[in-house]
Amino acid sequence: MSALFDKLLDNIPILGAMFLLMIASAFFSASEAAFFCLGTADRKRLAEGGPLARLAAGLIAAPERLLTAALLGNLMANLMFFTLSSILLFKFPEDQVALGGIVSLCTLVGLIVFCEMLPKNIAILAPRAIATLTALPLGWVVRLLTPIMPVLEGVNVLSRRLLFPKFISEPYLRIADIERAVKLSKEDAALLRREQKVLQNIVSLADVTAEEMMRPRPLLKTFRPPVSLDVLRDVSFPQSGYLLVTEADTEEIASAVSLKRLFKEDFRRQWGEHSSPVLYVPWSVPVAEVLEQLRHANREVAAVVNEFGETIGILTLDDIAETLFAREPSRARRLYQRTPITKTGANLWHVNGLANLRHLSRQLDIALPVHESVTVAGLLQELLERFPNVGDECEWGPCTLRVLSISEADRFITVELRLNQ
Repeated sequence: MSALFDKLLDNIPILGAMFLLMIASAFFSASEAAFFCLGTADRKRLAEGGPLARLAAGLIAAPERLLTAALLGNLMANLMFFTLSSILLFKFPEDQVALGGIVSLCTLVGLIVFCEMLPKNIAILAPRAIATLTALPLGWVVRLLTPIMPVLEGVNVLSRRLLFPKFISEPYLRIADIERAVKLSKEDAALLRREQKVLQNIVSLADVTAEEMMRPRPLLKTFRPPVSLDVLRDVSFPQSGYLLVTEADTEEIASAVSLKRLFKEDFRRQWGEHSSPVLYVPWSVPVAEVLEQLRHANREVAAVVNEFGETIGILTLDDIAETLFAREPSRARRLYQRTPITKTGANLWHVNGLANLRHLSRQLDIALPVHESVTVAGLLQELLERFPNVGDECEWGPCTLRVLSISEADRFITVELRLNQ
């Protein structure tokens, strides 16, 4: 064993070079895995980030060049590593060939574990962070290989045409796949009913306004900038799933930070009104239009404003998705985890203040008077011309409305609705 250590000590320069090549191989392996694990949302966030993040977004925008640079760099590092390993093996005398074989085997295992498996596993766990860290050196490699990129691309195309002339890239989705899905859905009546319900919910987005689906402003917890995630230690987790940051000098919501997709480094970050801007939409715009604007602007939260430009609530992508796939879409159920309309007796119901009037009309299967208000709570304020109090009673078409209770914490209103015969 002492002979082995003596031989290794005599070749410190070669071992040092091999160690540096292992670092280079690990770098290329990690960067390759990180960049090609980035989803659409990650790429968009990189494009809106700092200089290194934007550089990473620019690199992944040309994936073939990036992959060529990463693979070629990794290949060169591995070839040089094994060349030095062979040189080291030949330096062992004939009576120590077994020791040389042990050294070669250890270097091979070390290369596989520490330069391939471990870096890629780490990169998959935090692809956006690793892509940002490796963007600058990988960008230098891409720029260094730019003069020979046309030659490499030509060799790639030529080899595909010569070796695989009939190769056809597989489509993302075939027509036969859609036909098979439709056939299977027809065989399952329950599945077909759920699909029809989802389609109905999708169509209804064109008729439902942002005001009807939004989270009302009184239920939202907002923070003045700059703010860190430490503020959440003293308050309950926001029901909306977003850290809402106001403008510096007003109470208007300016930024919404998703608390469901945070990285470790985000917990040390200070968030301001421009950190993750919201999209502003009028209260009367259809939800379908809000969804299209959110998608086009790459935003997750829309601040709903009234005719005076005041923020009266927010509407998130999660809210829209939940409405699409819920069996019985209900804002009251989504916000309060309660059933919006409950039958308690003959011609008698308990109704949530946020219950939608159109949904109420369908539930009771009767024609109700048309009003500007869209919720039961808004209707009561319109009829009473003030904020309702417990015990208030009023007539509304064929119905009698009576306020049963009002929660002091969140102004949750429960109304008794009696259908007059």
